Amino acid sequence: MPPIVAVVAHRKKTLGAGLDALRVLISEQDVGDVLWHEVSKSRKAGKKVRKALDEGAELVFVWGGDGMVQRCADALAGSGVPMAILPAGTANLFAANLGIPADLARAVRIGFHGRREKLDLGVLNGEHFAVMAGAGFEAEMIADVDGQAKQRFGKLSYFRAAVRHVGGPRVPMKIKLDGTTWFEGRASCLLLGNVSTIAAGVEAFDDARPDDGWLEVGITTAKGPVQWARVLARMAAGRSDGSPLVRVSRARKVSARFGRPLRFELDGGERGLTTRFKAEVAAGALTVCLPED
Repeated sequence: MPPIVAVVAHRKKTLGAGLDALRVLISEQDVGDVLWHEVSKSRKAGKKVRKALDEGAELVFVWGGDGMVQRCADALAGSGVPMAILPAGTANLFAANLGIPADLARAVRIGFHGRREKLDLGVLNGEHFAVMAGAGFEAEMIADVDGQAKQRFGKLSYFRAAVRHVGGPRVPMKIKLDGTTWFEGRASCLLLGNVSTIAAGVEAFDDARPDDGWLEVGITTAKGPVQWARVLARMAAGRSDGSPLVRVSRARKVSARFGRPLRFELDGGERGLTTRFKAEVAAGALTVCLPED
């Protein structure tokens, strides 16, 4: 029987000739019912995905950026139903790390005919993420970049925001990896990664893979414009773990306590303030449609 296909789309995002073109491309495939859901905000997407699963969806196309992908991945985790990403956002970090092109026809073909792979997700304070999660400097920077700035300036918008936050304070942190204290002191940023390339195209975790069963963990003790310039230059040059202001490791479980409430984010979506992190890897939790090797 032809598969039941669901589309969960952020109607304000654009890719190729738009959602009408997507309808045509899907109609050209051998499909059964098509369950079509559009949302105006990514935070509404999870509910639509769960509804599609209840209706028997066997393949879910997700139209949007990283925030949309994260919300849908959170709902799809553990279901075994494949996600096909249609990268209609600004950064599209998860899609870019996986080699999924920002080309509508090619992305649709990958959804129907690409290989299916089980990839890891991170889980932070009970919510799944696909790319990264962070607290402190990086989260403040992301929160300072609105949608219009990202559309107008692209990656440059993150660097503009970074300049505004390099004077932020270092905060007492106690971080445990798999139950053992790894760091205790003052730091300006804690970052968890599932892939190598994060916001603004920075290669934060050089050896990260979304199918290795680990979370990458990094902290920086940088303070002020000079030290942050050194850290970012090191990342741009290649090996982020070569800086004396950066520590990088990996773990299956991460817990952290902060000396004061810090802003935190998941996949570029601000989540408010917190004084603690509790995270773990969900190995093979998400089935994704990927390009053929």
